[in-house]
Amino acid sequence: MAEKKMLAIDLGASSGRGIVGSFDGETLSLKENHRFSNDPVIVNGRMHWDILRIFHEIKQSITKTVLEKDDIRSIGIDTWGVDYALLDQNGRMLANPVHYRDTRTDGIVPYIGRFFTQSELYAVTGIQCMNFNTIFQLAADLRDDPEMVARADRMLNIPDLLNYFLTGNMANEYTILSTGALLDAKQRDYAFDMIDKVGIPRRLFGSIVQPGTKVGRLLPQVLEETGKTDAQVLNIASHDTASAVIAVPTQEDDFLFISSGTWSLMGTELKVPMINGATAKYDFTNEGGACGTIRFLKNIMGLWLIQESRRQWRREGQEYSFAQLEAFARECKPLQCFINPDDPSFATPGNLPERIRAFCRRTGQHVPESVGEVVRCIYESLALKYRYTAESINELTDLHANVIYVVGGGTKDGFLSQMTADATGMPVSAGPEEATAIGNLMMQMMAVGEAKNLKEARRIVAASFDRKYYEPTAERAAWDEAYAKFLALN
Repeated sequence: MAEKKMLAIDLGASSGRGIVGSFDGETLSLKENHRFSNDPVIVNGRMHWDILRIFHEIKQSITKTVLEKDDIRSIGIDTWGVDYALLDQNGRMLANPVHYRDTRTDGIVPYIGRFFTQSELYAVTGIQCMNFNTIFQLAADLRDDPEMVARADRMLNIPDLLNYFLTGNMANEYTILSTGALLDAKQRDYAFDMIDKVGIPRRLFGSIVQPGTKVGRLLPQVLEETGKTDAQVLNIASHDTASAVIAVPTQEDDFLFISSGTWSLMGTELKVPMINGATAKYDFTNEGGACGTIRFLKNIMGLWLIQESRRQWRREGQEYSFAQLEAFARECKPLQCFINPDDPSFATPGNLPERIRAFCRRTGQHVPESVGEVVRCIYESLALKYRYTAESINELTDLHANVIYVVGGGTKDGFLSQMTADATGMPVSAGPEEATAIGNLMMQMMAVGEAKNLKEARRIVAASFDRKYYEPTAERAAWDEAYAKFLALN
């Protein structure tokens, strides 16, 4: 049979790419046709996404499908969560979207406390309290720029905004909307009781659409730039983690996953939200997934810690590849010191290595001085955080998974995968690396009936892409001792 081709636009917090997927009836294959840097822009102290440049790059990817005669039939866009743009009644953006790491929401949680408590918000939305949640960002807009909010007629999350730029059609896709504490998790509709208390206008929120629905055809002016294509834009599971979880290569109903990249999203898949005192205590989140599922997970500060440390060393005149950093770490003595990866001091750009040293000094530990010691501290701390999270999930859900499925860019880091197996005592299945793009493409296939459901999609993924396996080594006693020290820090 003729191969069916689709285009996945996969936008991460540091880069974006266009990936053409080809399905031959049995397996899916990938071809990257465009890659670009996604760099935030700081202007007058405000950190923005360069959304117009991102849109330009998306059009370049579409153009390449035309030039290379790929004859794609559909396009899906996935991005990071929570961020958005406000548009006026003429459909024009009022400002470039603000980056979730911007400082405008520093101190926003106490500010929001005048409207409701964190526990009240969690009881409705089931979303982990993080100061960049969409409801907090909108509260900051209302507080700091009420005139802009007064002019605003719609709010669109980033993938919905880019879909609108391509087609002229507006909608709010469920999985991306669910990331920002704006939805009643059980009703799967807007949490207007919470939204109204903050004073955010209801008119900003449009109809909620599910993954697999149609957005529309490309606008004539877009086609003038890209060349002629009949491809239709589809709503996929447009939050990147929602797409990545589609690509977990398992047939089990109960499983643990880590979507590993800038963030580490670790959790399991449920049919209904789990919201109670215990899940609030452990700060677990309930985000919308594909096909009516709930992603019950923990946001962990993932490879951002490595990425930002690397940027700092570059600022100091030292350019290291990721492979070099791993090699440096392997040469260092194991299990000397640990950090809490989610400590607020690590959340913003800057001199991460020095902040890590300061954390270790403050907690009376060995202070990592060399590049290798800093990297090893990060890796081991992440592995121990994964153990803590796995044990928390097992306790909260009575899940007893026997494998951890790691998907995403972090699967390239075999050293971290082996540490994860050692720290948790569980085998690790690592792959596929391009999980987000693959899940994006599989949702496009489900939308047209070529994959019947999630299990069928995951069967195709397992048949199409290789994985690596990591078994725990015999050094359990050392990791158990390290884990006790780690717990004492948190």
